[in-house]
Amino acid sequence: MTKQKCILIGVPMDCGKRRQGCLMGPDAYRTAGLAPAIRDLGYVAEDRGNISPGAFTPDTHDGRLYALNETIAWTRSLKEAAQVAMADGFPIFMGGDHALSLGTVAGVAAHAAGQNRPQFVLWLDAHPDYHTPDTTDSGNLHGTPLGYLTGRGAFDGFPEVEVKVPTGNVAMIGLRSVDAPEREAIQATDIQVADMRAIDENGIAAPLRRFLERVEAAGGMLHVSLDVDFLDPAIAPAVGTTVPGGATLREAHLAMEMLHDSGLVTSLDLVELNPFLDERGRTASLMVELTASLLGRRVFDRPTRSYS
Repeated sequence: MTKQKCILIGVPMDCGKRRQGCLMGPDAYRTAGLAPAIRDLGYVAEDRGNISPGAFTPDTHDGRLYALNETIAWTRSLKEAAQVAMADGFPIFMGGDHALSLGTVAGVAAHAAGQNRPQFVLWLDAHPDYHTPDTTDSGNLHGTPLGYLTGRGAFDGFPEVEVKVPTGNVAMIGLRSVDAPEREAIQATDIQVADMRAIDENGIAAPLRRFLERVEAAGGMLHVSLDVDFLDPAIAPAVGTTVPGGATLREAHLAMEMLHDSGLVTSLDLVELNPFLDERGRTASLMVELTASLLGRRVFDRPTRSYS
């Protein structure tokens, strides 16, 4: 990855699910030192502050889908913000719940199409988020981004996805909580999947390397969507959707280091951080460390004590 400008965009979005707290995520990343960590690696870090969803009709929360109107408004706002930021540098969207990817990925994909390049998406998450408004049992729209972005089902009222991401351009790594209908839908596609059993058996490097080779061969642009619950809750407790058995510290850092070495990543989501559930900021700090690894920090870059 070249030393380009990193654009930090705060997304205090907390409508994708009923448990509140993700709206505090952007400021937690700032407090944990995300911008200084980026600058220490030789990048320019421009914090554009927090964006808003703009005007929308208040939700009554009496329907099957939770906060539908607010989520649609955020999607519209984020799509525009993502397109603008992609033209200026490397955007890092500080969330906010995972419903933010409805807008961020739609925006970066539109930018990629304008560059005549295919958009690829790496979904690092315990959940596939491949539902549609019709298939979700919970009614929580943070479980629908990849359904929306790949053109699965109807998303009435949402902005049209002019540039859909082909399912063959999507990789899901770290899955360990998938309901039966979602599993069947994914198995009917060419989405690349590496659940935690596959990672336990073969490691995280092999499936990630295969996906990166596909991105490189296609000359693609790569968006990484990093959910806190990709990580094991023992090391990252600040998430409302904890699922035991997630990625270890070393697996997560290895993934980030490989992503940096590839030079293919062009945008990043940091999602589902709920500081209300954190322990003295440890999860926010870990997510900052992982972002630094993706941007090029290595073990040997860290100052060490000399005993000579």
